[in-house]
Parts: sequence; structure tokens; C-alpha cells
Amino acid sequence: MTVMETGITRTGIAETERRIRPYVRRTPVLAVDLADFGLEPHPLDLKLEFLQHSGSFKARGAFANLLTRAVPPVGVVAASGGNHGAAVAYAAMKLGVPATIFLPSVTSPAKAERIERYGAKLVVGGERYADALAASETFVKQSGALPVHAFDQPETLLGQGTVGLEIEADLPQTDTLLVATGGGGLIGGIAAWFAGRIKIIAVEPEGAPTLFKALAAGRPVDAEAEGIAADSLAPKRVGQLMFPLARAYVERSLLVGDDDIRAAQLALWDVLRVVAEPGGAAAMAALLSGRYRPAPGERVAVLLCGANTTAVKFA
Repeated sequence: MTVMETGITRTGIAETERRIRPYVRRTPVLAVDLADFGLEPHPLDLKLEFLQHSGSFKARGAFANLLTRAVPPVGVVAASGGNHGAAVAYAAMKLGVPATIFLPSVTSPAKAERIERYGAKLVVGGERYADALAASETFVKQSGALPVHAFDQPETLLGQGTVGLEIEADLPQTDTLLVATGGGGLIGGIAAWFAGRIKIIAVEPEGAPTLFKALAAGRPVDAEAEGIAADSLAPKRVGQLMFPLARAYVERSLLVGDDDIRAAQLALWDVLRVVAEPGGAAAMAALLSGRYRPAPGERVAVLLCGANTTAVKFA
């Protein structure tokens, strides 16, 4: 498949942005400096997408699906590590559509609780995302519900690409963007928007190197699905739709360890009072761990993409 054959274009992303605009938040950006985190001084911009409805960027793709595809009376079904399920449940609640969400047992309680709060039917299917996906596919055959894929669906990528549209509008000085990557819907949509006009770096956990292995193999291949971010960044493999976009427009994938991700979570809380889930802090971990070192004068932005965690509890 080529980039053109994916159908994920700047025009399509802009049209999707207009369609979903009444339903999603235009999340803010924040200018900080790496010196705030005890590193050599260097300006840094943060896109605070964890402030999105349902606690992650996934609401964009969820609304893009439900607003552009025909939804049967039985409703929609989604398999998810948690964030996509919460987003589909939220969009379904807002649009008055029944939703059934399949989760693996590794899902964070914070995400499962949010899905139930939005009124969706929750089903636990297996230990990992691939298990939940298989269970959801069986449900689709039995029920006729509309499947909303977390990352390998055109409408999903078009919705997630609207993050890139906002970043370009609000941070036009950006040279490099670091994006946490699992199945690739987010980075695929963003890559399609920028189409090589800035440097895009994927950041993945060492325990779930899905894009890293795909780029090395020249095609999507199975990878491990372990680690602290297994409920958000650990599908079995990246999507077929995103891969041509990543191969064309993503410079490389960096791997970070679980300890790096934990350290980034703690630093974001300590310095900025920002709560990020492991997947949401992974891109920041690449900078704080030194896996990515900005060049002099390079203007770097980091996408903080999710905050569905019980890591901080208020008593």
C-alpha cells in the first residue's frame, strides 16, 4: 500500500476537523524549558492533549467514526486497551448510540471505570489488546454492531490527524515533534498532516516495539506486548493503514524503558503538576532520559496524549 492509497490526506483531515469541531476540545499548548527538569536549557513546547474529552486524543477518532459512518440500531463496538474504549463510549453517550467495549485484563481501573461511567457495556476479553480485539470481532459477527477500530480505520486516522492540524496552527515554529506510538493511529494521522514538513519521532516502550520492528522489517510484524504502558502502547502490530505514512514521514522510532516512563511521569507531576498515564508520558521520557537530544536551535514539541491513571490519588 502506498501513501496515496491510504486515503489519509491533509484535505480529509481538515474536513474531519470541521465535522468534529463541535464535539472535541481544542487543547492548549504550554511553553517550558528543559532546564525546568534539571537538563541543559532548551525551549520545549507541550501539546496538552490529555485535556481532551475522555482523557486522551482518542475522542477525535471516535467522533470521526460515529459522525461519518452509518451506525445500526444495535450500536457500535470497540476493542481497546482503555483509552479508545473510553473515547468511543463518550462519543456514543453524546450522540445517543449504544456501545459495547471489549477490554483486556491489563486495562487500568481508571479507564474501565470511565467507560462504565459513560454508560457503555463493558466486556473483559483476554489478557492483551489482541485478545479483546478477537472477542470484539466475534461479537460483530453475532450482533451486526459497527466496529470502530482503535487505529486501523480511515476515519480513526483522519480524526487523530486533527491533532497535527492544531499543532501546526498553534506552534508554527516546531521543527521536531515527539509522539508516543502504539498501534499508530495517532502518529499516522499526524504524519499525514505534516507530510514531511517537520521531523516526526515515534517513541515506544522497549516492551512493545511495534513500529520499531515494523520499520526494520519493512512491513507490520508481530511484536511483544509488555511493559508499564501495555494498556495503551502494546498492540500486537501496527496498523496496515498507518505503516505507509510512517515509512514515508516518520524519521525513526526511539525505545524507552519502563523506568524512563515512570521517571517522566514523576517529573511531569513534580515540575508542572501534570498527571500523565504511562503511554501519555512516553514521548516526554525520550527527552528526559536522553534518548533524544535536541540540536542547538532546534524547536521541539512533545505530545502529552493521555491522563487516564490512578497514579495520583487525592485523599
